[in-house]
Amino acid sequence: MQNHPSHIAVIHQNSLCCLAMRTILNDIMPFMGGMGNIEIVSYSNIDELNQNSESKVFLYFVSSQIVTNNMEFFTPLARRCIVLTEGDATTLNGFKQINLLRPEREVIKELLMIQNNAHSAKHLNSDSDKTKSEELSQREKEVLELIVKGYINKEIADRLNISTSTVIFHRKNICERIGSKSIGRLTIYAVMNGIVDLREI
Repeated sequence: MQNHPSHIAVIHQNSLCCLAMRTILNDIMPFMGGMGNIEIVSYSNIDELNQNSESKVFLYFVSSQIVTNNMEFFTPLARRCIVLTEGDATTLNGFKQINLLRPEREVIKELLMIQNNAHSAKHLNSDSDKTKSEELSQREKEVLELIVKGYINKEIADRLNISTSTVIFHRKNICERIGSKSIGRLTIYAVMNGIVDLREI
């Protein structure tokens, strides 16, 4: 009998919302211990999910509309389900919710807070992530912290009393070592490696 791998399901009627959520999750996954190889699969409705019933879903990210229309299905799964809202004031008791209309940094912050509540921080960092963190100089960590907090290059230069070109140089090195220019990925990296406190972003 074939062993079907478990995966994360993103279920949303808007394909752009699915894409955005998958991008954010793909950025977060490498920093979650033991979850780096988990597949993220998107569906536009619950029927598509049911057609793939042979695969085991261990975490659901679902639009509030789909949850509301399928409460009988999702209520028993509430602990493994995160409802994706779009600015609406939907109250679904027992479900964690994330507003997709908030800035990417805020969505990532909410995801990290949910993850931190579910697991202790020691389970979130792999040895390779710690090695990367140790490769960053103290100055690069200071620059990264300010990037994650939303400062632009000139503001970072002023705060650290260095030139803008030096900030750009450090920023380039940081992105090369982390392997991404995505502000979301930089934010996740900084939080997971203790460079910035989740409450400060």
